[in-house]
Amino acid sequence: MRLFRRSLAVLTVSLLATVPVAGYGSAAPGADPAPGGMERFYRQQLAWKPCGIDNLDKAGGECADVLVPLDYGKLDGRTMTVAISRVGAAEPARRQGILLANPGGPGAEGLDSIDLLGDVLSPDVLATHDLIGMDPRGVGESGRSKRCGWPVGEMVRSAGLDLSGFVHDTVQSAGMAAGCLVHDPEMMRQFTTRNTARDMDVVRGVLGEPTLDYYGTSYGTYLGAVFTQLFPDRSGRIVLDSAIDPDRYWAGLVQDWGPADERALDDWAAWAATKDETYRFGGTPQQVRATVEQLIRTAARQPIVIDDFAVDDHWLPFVLHGMLMNFRLNDALAQTIREIADAAGGPPAKARTPRLAAILTALRDGENSTLAQIACGDAGVPRDPGWYWHTIEETRATQPVFGAMAGNIQPCAFWPGPVEAPTVVRNAVPALIVQSTGDPRTPYQHALRLHRQLSASKLVTLRDVRIHLTFRPDLSRCVNDAINTYLAEGALPDADVDCSADSAAAK
Repeated sequence: MRLFRRSLAVLTVSLLATVPVAGYGSAAPGADPAPGGMERFYRQQLAWKPCGIDNLDKAGGECADVLVPLDYGKLDGRTMTVAISRVGAAEPARRQGILLANPGGPGAEGLDSIDLLGDVLSPDVLATHDLIGMDPRGVGESGRSKRCGWPVGEMVRSAGLDLSGFVHDTVQSAGMAAGCLVHDPEMMRQFTTRNTARDMDVVRGVLGEPTLDYYGTSYGTYLGAVFTQLFPDRSGRIVLDSAIDPDRYWAGLVQDWGPADERALDDWAAWAATKDETYRFGGTPQQVRATVEQLIRTAARQPIVIDDFAVDDHWLPFVLHGMLMNFRLNDALAQTIREIADAAGGPPAKARTPRLAAILTALRDGENSTLAQIACGDAGVPRDPGWYWHTIEETRATQPVFGAMAGNIQPCAFWPGPVEAPTVVRNAVPALIVQSTGDPRTPYQHALRLHRQLSASKLVTLRDVRIHLTFRPDLSRCVNDAINTYLAEGALPDADVDCSADSAAAK
């Protein structure tokens, strides 16, 4: 291990030496007023056109490219464009402003705001707001970079059950970082959340609005919180659904997935135990969990090849992680695990269900490198591989399925340091924070901490539901009413609110 750490240190130094350091923008943690020289960006005229996206076109939406600085610290330097969409208020005479939405990620495309919010916003909100979608910089139509040539689709995966698996992931992570950073690192290192928040303010200014109303979910809550810190006077009605504690983003959030996913697995196991006749995982929660843990050990000894992808002890926990975040996927997860278990020990197989086929196709042929470009560019992480191995070993007893994923090394360990310090969020901008107590992807403690950091916020808690993203059709009328009332009327609740799932939704 000592020799391995020394070799990786040399590799890291060599990699970082090849990457030019981009210029710094405003590094101040507080408000970020528009600096001199920004007038040409705020006063530009947009060329609106059809979007070519079914949902948006059917809703009468239109799209445009907004010119922004690549580096807000070099306003006379390179520029880029971010793609936005607009669906006008249903009743222009009642129009109050714009509502910009972000669906999460980092790296999720946000141009189709109708797809995200069209079925949950109330008629009053749709009548009074232009809905604004936006692909954040580096995402989708907003300057997505070339593929990095990753050998796997995701950078988040488990280190597996032993040191050899961790060594494999460490070397692979270094190569994944290098594959990205050879492509225009000056541009890529400006794909940061702080810069996306600044882009949002340019969009606000170009559209002629004094403030920006905002709905963000998951990573979008971090983006929204950063916006409130940089632009408190331009923050309108802010809704943060399934919140991230900015002090824990990025590495701390991933570590927090470990215990949260273990709790989610226990919750699912309790459900699966009632379905033993169908799925044959065991008749008690303990037996179901033991079946899952044994399947991971089996996959470590002999990877389970389905659709030409080897499901092993690195990837099986990741599959579980992706599906445990929503209790409505209980059956789908059970079918997926049953299918993988049935293929164990046998010859290469074909996926029986479209869901598993899609998961494996993404892992085999996809490349979610945009996640690395934003997350690794936002916040520094430990660089010593030994730190990650120690973390993994420390958590194996209490997090037998997910500790090696939550503590695993990622390409961020081989990424250049951020061009700016992460934003410290501490302000009194009014905001509505909405969170489920059973959310495994952004654990409830994150919402409690963000609630304290945004001292004028109110918290809406959805009790005893294992779900990520709460603003959904047919989940909780209480949650939806709180969000819609705030967006329509602009007044926060007098006190924090407790909600439950609707009785039909909880079945």
